[in-house]
Amino acid sequence: MARGGQVGLARVAVVVRAGAAPMWWLGVFAAGIGVLVPGLTGRRIGVLAGAALFVVATGVVAYARRRRYTALAGSAARAGKHDVLQDRAVTVRNWRRGHRWWLLLAFLAALGSAFAVPAAGGLLLAGCGAGLWLKSAWLGRCEESGQALLWVRVDWLAANTGRPAGKAVKGYRSTGIAAGDAAPGGARRKTAALV
Repeated sequence: MARGGQVGLARVAVVVRAGAAPMWWLGVFAAGIGVLVPGLTGRRIGVLAGAALFVVATGVVAYARRRRYTALAGSAARAGKHDVLQDRAVTVRNWRRGHRWWLLLAFLAALGSAFAVPAAGGLLLAGCGAGLWLKSAWLGRCEESGQALLWVRVDWLAANTGRPAGKAVKGYRSTGIAAGDAAPGGARRKTAALV
């Protein structure tokens, strides 16, 4: 919450996308190390099981709660003059800071699972990251089709700056497509080259 009755808003797609890169790279790194360990099942079975887990995790994460996101987007109210738009970098930093211990534990669990099923845990973690990228891309397409960016109140997010479609979120705010410093889908906005 900002000062003096102002409301801080974070981009929904940025909150979703914030975990994609760390999960993807930690998962790829854990899978790469996991392939070096023979494990109980052997490398071939581990990699095949990991590939299946990757596909399932990507699909589940990408499609989870879409109905809730759609309902919140459909009833989004226009952002007011007292609303303060949070920068993309601040949202990403807050999310990663709030989830750092969870990410570390997930990475260690993925590494540890390699002794049983090589590479599977790492590919599962990477699949979660890929699913978040796909979900943020879907949100970006929704924003472009509606010509409005979606924002969520910062004080309605979880304590670790997650859950942009959680129970505490009562609705989204919307702005024009050019507002803020993030493009539809939460990626960095490409600035026009200076002439």
